[in-house]
Amino acid sequence: MAIPTERPAIWFVTGTSRGLGLELVKQLLERGDSVAATTRSPERLLAALGDRVDTSRLLPLAVDLRDEAMVKQAVLDTVERFGGLDRVVNNAGYGFLAAVEETSDRDVRDMLDVQVAGVWNVLRAALPILREQRGGHIVNVSSVLGLTAVPGWALYCAGKFALEGLSEALAAEVADFGVKVTIVEPGYFRTAFLTEDSLALPAGTTEHYPAIRQMVADHLKLQGSQLGDPVKGAGAIISQVVAGDGPLRQLLGSDAHSYATAKVQALQANLDATALSAPATDFPAA
Repeated sequence: MAIPTERPAIWFVTGTSRGLGLELVKQLLERGDSVAATTRSPERLLAALGDRVDTSRLLPLAVDLRDEAMVKQAVLDTVERFGGLDRVVNNAGYGFLAAVEETSDRDVRDMLDVQVAGVWNVLRAALPILREQRGGHIVNVSSVLGLTAVPGWALYCAGKFALEGLSEALAAEVADFGVKVTIVEPGYFRTAFLTEDSLALPAGTTEHYPAIRQMVADHLKLQGSQLGDPVKGAGAIISQVVAGDGPLRQLLGSDAHSYATAKVQALQANLDATALSAPATDFPAA
């Protein structure tokens, strides 16, 4: 389903006070589209936008994505304000760096509540609208770490791997209703994602993972020199949605493409190594 041409498109975007989400809101408003933008701090969103863009078509919403009723009300408010809903972007999320052993039960539940349950809440609220109108586009912002995993990122990867599985199944479920799904898989982008204000770290660490401590330090030093340009990244997402086509997965960044390619090669090697042994557990052919 292409972007409506008879009126501005109506977007519902989560996680908008910084990074790719903020840049998406800015570019969508510059296009003249209508945007419902959820954030934990509408004040921070409005301050970040400043007077650089016309915000008359912006509906800033303070929403806890873990609260299903609050999410549903936000979607209803969007429809009431703008008269409909066309595009949903699930972008909210944060990084967490620690060894599996150092990750608390609370850490796990907080991450999965945002990256998995929160997305599910948005989808349950938005899908009936998109399904009934037989059209729309859902963009789930994952990560290349939803395709491959690296030490110290286990919890973040767990959430993104879950988002990938959800999105693949969803794409097949809603295709007959004219609803398209895109999974966005960025690499490292020059946003605030790697700052100490944005990253979550464990309450306690052990001496047994010095390599992870070094990795954390290296990532904090990386801030400000990441390869990805958030202006170009947001523009690429919008362009694919506007076109109404494109593959299920949209990789952003040459680093993301390299990581994903290495994962595919490793997986193929694994498949080749088990090609003969895998059938050994089948029942004998009748």
